[in-house]
Amino acid sequence: MRVAIITESFPPDVNGVAHSVLRVAELLTGYGHDPLVIAPRPARKTGTPEHRDVFPFPVVRVPAVPLPGYPSFRLGLPSHRVRDALVKHRADIVHLASPVFLGAHGAAVAGRLGLPTVAVYQTDLPSYARAYRLGRAGEAFAWRWLRGIHNSAARTLAPSTVTAAGLHAQGIGNVWLWGRGVDTKRFHPARRSPELRAALAPDGELIVGYVGRLATEKRVELLAGITGLDRVRLVIVGAGPAEGMLRQHMPDATFLGERRGAELAAIYASLDVFVHSGPYETFGQTLQEAAASGLPVLAPAAGGPLDLVQHGVTGYLVPPADSGAFTAAVARLAADLAARAAFGAAGRRKVLSRSWPALTGELVGHYAAVLGRTATAKVSI
Repeated sequence: MRVAIITESFPPDVNGVAHSVLRVAELLTGYGHDPLVIAPRPARKTGTPEHRDVFPFPVVRVPAVPLPGYPSFRLGLPSHRVRDALVKHRADIVHLASPVFLGAHGAAVAGRLGLPTVAVYQTDLPSYARAYRLGRAGEAFAWRWLRGIHNSAARTLAPSTVTAAGLHAQGIGNVWLWGRGVDTKRFHPARRSPELRAALAPDGELIVGYVGRLATEKRVELLAGITGLDRVRLVIVGAGPAEGMLRQHMPDATFLGERRGAELAAIYASLDVFVHSGPYETFGQTLQEAAASGLPVLAPAAGGPLDLVQHGVTGYLVPPADSGAFTAAVARLAADLAARAAFGAAGRRKVLSRSWPALTGELVGHYAAVLGRTATAKVSI
């Protein structure tokens, strides 16, 4: 199967969309399919060589500009390169990864070429419009824009039951459920590092961690109360436009910046509790990575976390936007070692069946259904 993936984000970007596309493309290649990725061109930093893609599949970059207010995110622009790439690749199907701007252009080009599309809903753009105070008009415009993209697709794949229901309610049809995989070998309790723990909490404090982008919609400031708990250390991993504000708001938190790969896996495993504050998550990939690392997880009772966190079994769900509730939940776990251990073990058991090979196999099934074929991908779990 010849699959063209048009994505709003791709490595070297660090976010859920970029990571998902990378894993899917790698596995499609391994299963004998022919993926192509079309993505925005990354920024070139002064004094550094131009970025070069080295992947086991072709990547076509299109011109991009910084997103206003979020310069580290590059907005892919409509380009003749999209049509040229689809034609040259002889694509059977077009996968629109979290389509917004470049994805909208890709959907239109695919339509003109008579190519079927599968659209993956991953970014809650209307809620972001609300978080950035663009008003009801901004939120309504976002839904109109997304309806146009997703209703032109043969299928929309939603990452959680709450998100799927929300899409139906907004007039988006033909919605199917497709989650995200997690690397349970990389993210593993065995990565726990006594040396790292000693560096982060030299007096043996309980280590509570957040991993993710530092942006307005993530509401990381809700975790400020945790820094006031006795013998608790809050560690923030990530980067983004809200970092300066958060450092001022939470001077007692430890900020580690952006981390990747084995280093990130060691940080996860070296935490005692994982907490995620964002109320607008369509899924919540970091919750899966934390659970795979054997951690109890705390998250808002909204969106994707409702599918990922079993309250009182793998962690706690707290009222969204309630800073005191986050602080109280951490304090409760800090005082209960047995609960932390039980939640962490249960969480890891729950994610063991959510491997990327298994989820990519499901995705191939969606492609095949749209094309009227029988899926032939061999999936190893």
